[in-house]
Amino acid sequence: MRYTVVAVGKLKERFWRDACAEYTKRLGAYGKVEIREVADIDPARAGGVEASRSREGEEILSAIPERSHVILLAIDGKQRSSEAFSQHLDELALRGKSDLTFVIGGSDGVSPDVRSRADETFSFGPITLPHNLARVVLLEQVYRACKISRGEPYHK
Repeated sequence: MRYTVVAVGKLKERFWRDACAEYTKRLGAYGKVEIREVADIDPARAGGVEASRSREGEEILSAIPERSHVILLAIDGKQRSSEAFSQHLDELALRGKSDLTFVIGGSDGVSPDVRSRADETFSFGPITLPHNLARVVLLEQVYRACKISRGEPYHK
């Protein structure tokens, strides 16, 4: 499997970088993992929220690997338990989707072009998470899904 995370914004605090590095390292046993950061565009400097979303969207779209199955993290996306998420990733792999890209948009969401490029949406629930934390939770949940899929201890 190949996992790509396209995320708007850089991880500035060391504890976020360390947490993501740890889960990225753990996931390395299950496939190739790549994090692609896209610049966070300030709406005040871009000419408004729509303009910043559009510019971020262009960068997001260019960071998505060709032929990748794209899963957009969105509050209105499909919610799954860890076990169901694991099963879903297994089903995607069985259908030949071995290249997955997860997109974490900016604080103002994503452009319509990014939404239309997404093959599906996924949600951690109706809560709002800081984007840094969402990245950590995503990596942890993908790692957990891999452990569940292989019947390895961790997820209990």
